[in-house]
This record gives sequence, C-alpha cells and structure tokens, in this order.
Amino acid sequence: LIPQAEKDCGITKEQVQLQNEAVNSLIKAYCRESGVRNLQKHIEKIMRKSAFKLVNKEQENVSVTVDNLQDFVGKPIFVKDRMYESTPPGVVMGLAWTSHGGSTLYIETTLHRKLDLEPPKAAEPGSPPAPPVVGSFQLTGHLGDVMKESANIAYTYAKSFLLGRDPSNEYLQRAHIHLHVPEGATPKDGPSAGCTMVTALLSLSLGRPVRPDLAMTGEISLTGKVLPVGGIKEKVIAAKRAGVTTIVLPDENRKDFADLPGFIQEGLTVHFASHYDQVYDIAFNY
Repeated sequence: LIPQAEKDCGITKEQVQLQNEAVNSLIKAYCRESGVRNLQKHIEKIMRKSAFKLVNKEQENVSVTVDNLQDFVGKPIFVKDRMYESTPPGVVMGLAWTSHGGSTLYIETTLHRKLDLEPPKAAEPGSPPAPPVVGSFQLTGHLGDVMKESANIAYTYAKSFLLGRDPSNEYLQRAHIHLHVPEGATPKDGPSAGCTMVTALLSLSLGRPVRPDLAMTGEISLTGKVLPVGGIKEKVIAAKRAGVTTIVLPDENRKDFADLPGFIQEGLTVHFASHYDQVYDIAFNY
C-alpha cells in the first residue's frame, strides 16, 4: 500500500519516512475493519499531505511518527481498549463481536438504593404480616431483547447460586441492583454475556473483585450450563489487544480456539467451562 501511494503522489521513500510504529498506531487506532481499503485511504492522505509540504518547501523530507500522526489523519477513532486498568467489585470484562471484529465489553453492577438487610419487624397481634423485603433489578445500556433476557436469566441464576453457596448472604435477594453495559449509544444484543453478568452480580454481592486481567464469554442457562457462542477468533484477538492474560470460554468452543494460529494463542491462559461452577472457581479462587 505504501509504495503504491508513493508512486501515485510522485514521491520517494527517501523523501517520506512512514515509521513502523506510526503504521501500527494507524491500524489499531483508525482502521480496525477486516479489509484494507480504509487503511489505504489513510496512507494516501498521509502521502498527499507530505507531498504538499515538499512542494511548498516547508520541509526537505517528512518523517511520520506516532507523535505527529494526528497532524496527517486527525484524532484517533479508537482511543483505548480498556475502561478499567483493574476492575473493582461488581465489574467484569466480557468479550463481544462487532462489525469491526472483536472488542472488550464491560458489565457494571452497583447498588442504587440503600440495602435493607434487617429482617421485617414482627407484626402486632391481629394485624396482617409485614411484606417481605424484595430486591429489584434495573437494566441500561441500549440492550436488545435477547440480551435483556440473558440479563434476567443471569440475575435469577446468580441468586440461586449464592443461595446454594452461602444461604446467609441475602444481598441479591434484597438489594436494589443496577446493571449497565457502557457505551449506551451503541446497540448491543446476543446471549454471550450471560457468564459475565452472573460473575459481575456475584462480585458485587461478595464485595470481591475478580482475577486481574480476566475476560470471559459464554451463554448461561437457567441451571448454570455454559453454552457455546460465536466469534471466538475475533473475541480472543480483542482480549489479546487489551492485554488480557486469562480467558474463560465455553467448553464446546474448544475446537474454535484450537483452530486459531499459534501467534494468537501465545501468552494466553485459556480455561474451558461447561458449568458455571468452573467459571466461579477461575474468577474468584486466585
């Protein structure tokens, strides 16, 4: 692409040096689509602006680096891959498929109303019994119908799971919880964030952050089975780009991961889960 753009603009590689670091930055921050047409347009833009500088004798030669790349192609479109350097309790990194490939997808949960853990007062003789304290669940983030259903399944399963592990912990039974998926202007749908949602709810109720540099994907069933999802290649690449070292994938996606080239698999610790019990152990027992 670079030699062709140089030829079209009538300049030589001695006159314009496009540094490798600048090309990498161009790919990561401006051109994430699967093809190279947009990358070609950006390289041509750089060469035209460089030719203009040379013709006007502003410079004898032009060096395009990471520091001055914005002067040629404007501000980056994709600024960062991680919203959190380390996730607090109630926040878990998931993986999503988008039209630009894979991306990280954070699931945030928080308490939005004072938690009443006190048992209801005994009713006076002859008066009706006091109603039980029941929690609530609120969803935001421009979620589609399938993802809303997945969130409700995750909420129900998280309550059931916590009840089985620690019956004395009534946090999810009584808490008023808000679950949000950031970048609310972007529509999101699909069931593959189910495991991530359950983990975020349990992290909030336990007050414990999950394992550092962990990301996961997988649909959850009402009984805790981890079901396969699509886009494994794109999701793994997104995790690697974000600096993730540990990934949880559904067991039935084992073949999809095995088919990936070695340079993508390198440096990743991948766990395959068939039931949520395995996901819990990976996320919290570290």
